[in-house]
Amino acid sequence: MALLVPASSVLSALVALTVFRASAWACLLCFTSYNERLQICQIFAGLESPNLGKCEEAFTDAFKGLLDTEINYDERGHLHDAFTQMTHFLQEMATAQGSFRVAFPDAAKKMQKVILQLKEAQACIPPCGLQEVARRFRCRGCYSTVCDLPLDCPVKDVTVTRGQQAMFSCTVNFQLPKEEITYSWKFAGGIRTQDLSYFREIPRAQGYLARIRPVQPTHGGTFSCVITHDQRPLARLYFFLNVTGPPPRGETELQVSFREVLRWAPREAEMIEPWRPSLGELLASPEALTPGNQCLLAAAVALASAGVTVLACHTGEVRDTRP
Repeated sequence: MALLVPASSVLSALVALTVFRASAWACLLCFTSYNERLQICQIFAGLESPNLGKCEEAFTDAFKGLLDTEINYDERGHLHDAFTQMTHFLQEMATAQGSFRVAFPDAAKKMQKVILQLKEAQACIPPCGLQEVARRFRCRGCYSTVCDLPLDCPVKDVTVTRGQQAMFSCTVNFQLPKEEITYSWKFAGGIRTQDLSYFREIPRAQGYLARIRPVQPTHGGTFSCVITHDQRPLARLYFFLNVTGPPPRGETELQVSFREVLRWAPREAEMIEPWRPSLGELLASPEALTPGNQCLLAAAVALASAGVTVLACHTGEVRDTRP
């Protein structure tokens, strides 16, 4: 059921649009209300003064320079606080019988300085991804925008010799949120594609690193990794695995044909296994030191230290029992 909007609210909105048509939707309109601006001019010029309209026009004209301003989306709160302080300052100026023709340009200059001191939004990093760290707020329209980049990243070609190991790193070159990041993997066998209808889930594949070992011809195809934040996809990465090399010695042509038939038969997606790095890989790859790996590494160090202590005590006891 539709709700009826009070006539007074509609009239106020129309008056606001008419009065501020010269710089519609500038930063002034995004962070202050029409009633706040009207009240300031009423204090400056008087409730029934013929200069009331001139005051409102001077107010908007002074802030025309902020019409096309864009700021870091996360800095909206700081800018809102600055505009709130500005309105209080203008009210004090109006109460002290100051001139709005002087007060408004001075306030606009101060706001421009505040905007220049805000933290800038990060630049968009191609070629793909929903990059929240680069989100901007635009005063022309009072809305936010993100990078105009596709969610799907280009396909990366990976060539691996049969029997060797294939590893995929689901990483992007832009900053991700620090929490609630998940990774899911899919596979499209025997085809190089980004068409999601060809992919099937790989349930046991988790984390940003995954590997296949040993690689077989049946593993050839496109692997897809989806990076998600709070159930919202941020990027989809694709890896086309091309398996090369001859079949093992002794494998007959009939066996090769039989493998090709089985290649298209339904089977469980067990080919990707979570990456469990060795101690050398942990030390060589800082990004592998996840909280779980850090705990395991600390436990290993503690166990080794305890073993050394026990061995040292036992050696001392043996020495004491000698005549």
